[in-house]
Amino acid sequence: MGQLIYLSLLLHKNWKVYLAATTKGLCFVGTHHSSFEELEQFCKKQFPHCEIIEDKEKLIPYEKELIEYFEGNRNQFTFSFDINGTAFQKQVWEALCEIPFGQTKCYSDIAHAIGKPNAVRAVGTAIGANPVAIVIPCHRVIGKNGTLTGYSGGLDVKEKLLILEGIQYKI
Repeated sequence: MGQLIYLSLLLHKNWKVYLAATTKGLCFVGTHHSSFEELEQFCKKQFPHCEIIEDKEKLIPYEKELIEYFEGNRNQFTFSFDINGTAFQKQVWEALCEIPFGQTKCYSDIAHAIGKPNAVRAVGTAIGANPVAIVIPCHRVIGKNGTLTGYSGGLDVKEKLLILEGIQYKI
């Protein structure tokens, strides 16, 4: 038997979020543009030989904090992650976690923060590979001119998250 991965769908007001976690922590967050099929494919790629079980109860701690965030009662998350990535990706994801609630950075800011100022494009690719969107706040990265830029969860979701955090941006 492989590693157990628990999955669930969080429906809260106008939010639809797909979640997956191992016994070590959250490993996937997908927005309403995702699907259970995408979640399962991701899990099987990241955790070969895993056994996927739908179990809402195992994901309650994650759902609770996400609901608090969506309701404006939480500005950071306390749970652990179980995510895989290259050393570069992990550096980028750690830099994203340093962006405070309600603030933004641009891609070049992140590249500078990790000591690789010429890697702006690679930073964008690493941000797009973030498996736990919302929680690792890739939505807080916008274009240098203040405009919305790509978001793997959909620009409409990025816009909702920025509005939720009171962040100004240009369309």
